[in-house]
Amino acid sequence: MQNLHDQLPPLFLQELPLHALLDWTDKSLKLKLPAIKSCTLFFYTITPKQKINHVEHLTLDNINHGRSNLFIKPDPYSTLESSSADNSCTTMYNSFSPVTEDLVNFKHKLKQLETVMFSDLYEDLVGNGGIELQDMEIWKEMVEGVPKRDLKQVLIACADAISNNDFSTAGILISELREMVSVAGEPIQRLGAYMLEGLVARLSAQKTSLCNDLGSGTHNLLSYTNMLHEICPYFKFGYMSANGAIAEAMKNEKKVHIVDFQIGQGSQWIPLIQAFAARRGGPPRIRITAFTDSMSVNVGQRLCKLARSFNVPFEFNSISISVSKAGVDQFRLRPGEALAVNFAFVLHHMADESVSTENHRDRILRVVKSLKPKVVTLIEQESNTNTSPFYPRFLEALDYYNAMFESMDESLPRGHKERINVEQYCLAKDVVNIIACEGNERVERHELLGKWKLRFRMAGFNPYPLSSLVNGTIKTLLKKYSDRYRLEERDGALYLGWMDRDLVASCAWK
Repeated sequence: MQNLHDQLPPLFLQELPLHALLDWTDKSLKLKLPAIKSCTLFFYTITPKQKINHVEHLTLDNINHGRSNLFIKPDPYSTLESSSADNSCTTMYNSFSPVTEDLVNFKHKLKQLETVMFSDLYEDLVGNGGIELQDMEIWKEMVEGVPKRDLKQVLIACADAISNNDFSTAGILISELREMVSVAGEPIQRLGAYMLEGLVARLSAQKTSLCNDLGSGTHNLLSYTNMLHEICPYFKFGYMSANGAIAEAMKNEKKVHIVDFQIGQGSQWIPLIQAFAARRGGPPRIRITAFTDSMSVNVGQRLCKLARSFNVPFEFNSISISVSKAGVDQFRLRPGEALAVNFAFVLHHMADESVSTENHRDRILRVVKSLKPKVVTLIEQESNTNTSPFYPRFLEALDYYNAMFESMDESLPRGHKERINVEQYCLAKDVVNIIACEGNERVERHELLGKWKLRFRMAGFNPYPLSSLVNGTIKTLLKKYSDRYRLEERDGALYLGWMDRDLVASCAWK
């Protein structure tokens, strides 16, 4: 059998120590970079056309050679085998993680080495048959220093380190994540960019001001929100299911009063006004009382103009106080009006008993029940981020928003500038808030529908059946997007999901 040095390609122009284990067989060079604890590590110094200068046997946890200092953290043991300098086989026990304090610098130095070597030698080595292309690719894997890691697993590892107050490891992983995420990449890369932002913000001394600024507006936010509603069926699905329940409950009423706890731009009510205009026997008189915010620019004027164009008697009243401060007096009920109340993607912003003894989430439901509405509609994201501790909350957000980001690829290409803006201004702030903030600062507090049902029943509500026509209408809508969306009716509620993940749930109460 040939000596090891005779089987190595003449690759290096200068003496370069490599912390590596070389196993060269049939002109294939494979790098294994184990982190070794209390075992024999063979350290080779290779120079061009020379034999191996020396072999060092190291048994230290702290491995030092030249300028390299690797401090290793223990992990579960695993075994791997390698060839020694005398062709004997040595079994090594790998007892630590590839994450070390100097690993990022080590990888960077090897990347510089790769650039120098390949820029000068590639043509000579490959063109003259000195080394085959397949061998060159294997050398590239070696010089890379650290094998490519799964982005999702690195995100999870970073969150785990932060939850355990292991900030040194978290810092190393954050540096690694910065090289892996991209707002224009694959869904997990795009989501990873915003989750990384949340992780960094969680560690930041300015976390409080950041969490308070998450809801700050932008002059383009309205257009981005409109675009989000167009490329994602979640909002249309929710609005359609709520409108169907309201239309069914009010089909014989002459005066309809709708209380909307978060009207936004009022897009939900455009198709309902049109549907009432076409009602047999003529439209009812409609009054909308709505909680408005910075998103509700001229919403009343636009809806009044629309109603006039369809000859629908219409009135709009705005409530500018916070929803959490709402009481019976704000709604100005009138005799003879049938009342409908709409909770569309708003109740999860209300603090519950885990945040405040005032428990606005349940208090608002009791206030609404006292108004004796004919129907109450609920639309919420099907996610559990309310009372969960940081780490399981991070995992839930990762799973939920990864499905949402994947679904957005069905409507807009990955590099589309407007899609990037939609994700950045409409979704990123929610992701960051879930990850970075706690207490009153964390306003994104989603609950699963099962918990919402308990809250409604405790407030005295009973389920109201959804219209059978709604299901078919929404299925028709979904066909315009992707066959990977699914609609399921369970226990009196409708669920919209992406593949095997539920994303939005809708139901009605009386």
